[in-house]
Amino acid sequence: MGKFYNIGTELNEISYKEVKNNENFTICIVNEAESAQLISELNIKSENEIKLSEIYFCKLDIQQDCLYGTISIPRLLDVIGSRYKIAYIITAKTLIFIENDDFTLRIIRRIQRKKNNQGDTKERFISNFISEFISGDNELLESFERELINAEDIILMDKSDEARIKLQPLRKQLLILRSYYGQITDMVIDLAENENHYFAKKQLKYFRNIADKTERLRDRADYLLEYAKQVIDLHQLKIDSKQNANMQFLTMISTIFFPLTLITGWYGMNFENMPELADGYPFVIIAAIIVVIICIIIFKRKKIL
Repeated sequence: MGKFYNIGTELNEISYKEVKNNENFTICIVNEAESAQLISELNIKSENEIKLSEIYFCKLDIQQDCLYGTISIPRLLDVIGSRYKIAYIITAKTLIFIENDDFTLRIIRRIQRKKNNQGDTKERFISNFISEFISGDNELLESFERELINAEDIILMDKSDEARIKLQPLRKQLLILRSYYGQITDMVIDLAENENHYFAKKQLKYFRNIADKTERLRDRADYLLEYAKQVIDLHQLKIDSKQNANMQFLTMISTIFFPLTLITGWYGMNFENMPELADGYPFVIIAAIIVVIICIIIFKRKKIL
């Protein structure tokens, strides 16, 4: 059943049989099917029914006998798509992770490879854990910023359709990430409030440090959303400018042909006493050319042409 670790400078794996009588703080990783048995055997009373498929947010519920939380983590390669979903329960002696895709186990192994102090206290381990699964987010946001800069350059080169294809999914991803960072920040702040007194006061600094990191990530996502809005506005401005130029051209053509229409309509009435009736074609042609030339001169002076 699952994986179990003692916290310490190094996270040492222990057997399932050692968990019940373990005096140290224990980290348990089990899947959804195994969770009910483990929770029952550890005499943990949780008010929540664990259904990983119904996890959509990062949150923390403070209960009388434990802390119950959920984490919904966007995949960095597909922010809009499916997520890693984890439920967790914290008591004075135990942290239980419930998941179905081994994401938590991969995070712990990364902590074991990278950290000199892997978690000598439960507060430090939780800090290491959250820090590890948000460790790639700065690079992700940086890549989004480069995409926005590239989209802005494309718009300035009058390739608006190509930029529109880039901007639509990018803005949606940033909205998802901003909400996600806000949820993580609120969850960590709730941990730092320590209502059940599971954490040592001197160790609460680790939660505040994580809250600062996620707050900075949210601020950067906010900045990129504002930048994306400016790029979208620039895109719309380019479209409006093209439409105005087209309308101006059509107006100019209409203005030139309106007096010509008047002349041809006038001479098309064929009055009996009209002096140009017999040989008026050359006159009408010359009049039309003069009107066109006058219109062009006027447009040039008005800087329309």
